[in-house]
Amino acid sequence: MPSKEEVAGRKNFHVDTPMDTGGFYVRGSAHLDWGMKNRLSRIFNPDSGRTVMLAFDHGYLMGPTTGLERLDLNIRPLLPHVDCLMCTRGGLRTCIPPQTNKPVCLRVTAGATVLKDDMSDECVGVDIEDAARLNASAMAVQCYVGGACERQTLENLSRVINAGNRLGIATLGVTAVGKEMARDARYLGMASRVLAELGAHFVKTYFCEEGFEEVVAGCPVPIVIAGGKKIPEADALKMAWRAIDQGARGVDMGRNIFAARNPVAMAQAVRSIVHGAASPDEAHEMYQDTKSDNAKP
Repeated sequence: MPSKEEVAGRKNFHVDTPMDTGGFYVRGSAHLDWGMKNRLSRIFNPDSGRTVMLAFDHGYLMGPTTGLERLDLNIRPLLPHVDCLMCTRGGLRTCIPPQTNKPVCLRVTAGATVLKDDMSDECVGVDIEDAARLNASAMAVQCYVGGACERQTLENLSRVINAGNRLGIATLGVTAVGKEMARDARYLGMASRVLAELGAHFVKTYFCEEGFEEVVAGCPVPIVIAGGKKIPEADALKMAWRAIDQGARGVDMGRNIFAARNPVAMAQAVRSIVHGAASPDEAHEMYQDTKSDNAKP
């Protein structure tokens, strides 16, 4: 039983009161320019207000990740089943057909790999002109709130937001969680709010078991959840459903789609939750029943 002092000191996120979107369906975007709204409306489906993003930018940190050994073979079959591609400029230019009519969220930070103990020491590696050449709808910046290079990564975010605002290209702030950071509502809520307050147009963060609805309510821009490490398909679908049910506006999954036994079926199952209001059990049944030439032996 909490004490009177604890009750009095609790924060009130008004989780039952939706934020007024001011006439434009993407949260926190009512006062943006037409071009920025147009790019966000390509990422977030106007009918559902949500998005299924496919993250396959892992190579900039990890090299040829399992499931991404060949981007040209692994990713192309998934393109019809997702709303937005989150990738590097090298992966996009070399492996994704330019006739692909999907919005791109371009990874623009660089400077670290898994070979380093501290992966927070990043810089901005892609300038705004190259993002514009690639017709990016958004740019993704990794931020380590509370990490050793917190100031540098938040400066990276601010620089990208400033440049993107000049050309109407949105910025996705990514709350990277180091080994020393707890993935709880207190930390994720603070980190997400910081990125939004600095001007990120949407935020990618992790789902947490308790208090996630307060993380969402306390962030004035849309939140999409990271898929994280590969987990069983049923568990990944349940996580996606819980996040959407608690207010997330989409998912940005990588390994839990491209490293699934049947990646195409998994993308379709995730989509059924995000856009079709399917339950986790319904989505998993769809996953098991769907046949695909892309199924792995």
